[in-house]
Amino acid sequence: MYVIIVGGGNTGSYLAKLLLEAGHTIRVIEERTSVLEKIKSEIPVEDILAGDGSSPQMLELAGVHQANVLAAVTGNDETNLVITSLARFEFNVPRVIARLNNPKNAWLFTPEMGVDVFLNQADILARLVAEEMSLGDMMTLLKLRKGEYSLIEEKVHPLSPAAGNNLRDLPIPSECVIVAIIRKSRLIIPHGDTVLQPADEVLALVHASDMSQLALLLGPKVPISRKSESD
Repeated sequence: MYVIIVGGGNTGSYLAKLLLEAGHTIRVIEERTSVLEKIKSEIPVEDILAGDGSSPQMLELAGVHQANVLAAVTGNDETNLVITSLARFEFNVPRVIARLNNPKNAWLFTPEMGVDVFLNQADILARLVAEEMSLGDMMTLLKLRKGEYSLIEEKVHPLSPAAGNNLRDLPIPSECVIVAIIRKSRLIIPHGDTVLQPADEVLALVHASDMSQLALLLGPKVPISRKSESD
């Protein structure tokens, strides 16, 4: 896959390194001299172009006609929108991704502006913090369908409703599939008669709306408080 990254700051350089490690071909466009000097020690020099990524000529020099993906990740929302519009409507890049710096500008980052997907870092961080607070020990390994589904991992608590029960007998949420179970370093393909044991690590694909229900199923039982006789 050929990816053009416009913006060589922390986000762009990190993305470039991940893509290179995965075997993809990239070009990073950056015009700031100080940033160029920094990324030359992190990314092969032949993968870096010095110039204005919002210039059609510079995009053509980067090989935009051959690009499968263009990511506009500069620190300026207006610049990112100019780049995404050029990529989509001038050069017909199949997949266009943009970085959103100011959440108030989210309404502009639409397909009409050439944006297939935008990444709002503040929103992502806020949602991750909220998830960690609400889902206990549940760990999100991967997000799919723009966060609609998640591949999660959670350990079965010894006092959970699931411990000691067959999978077929558990009230597993409708939008959830138990993908695998790791038990004492051994991976188990789950079936209906598989009994969950305390400390089993459960891997599940689950819809965002059912994550809390799954966390309650695998976590410790919540004691039901009784009203006092004086109530």
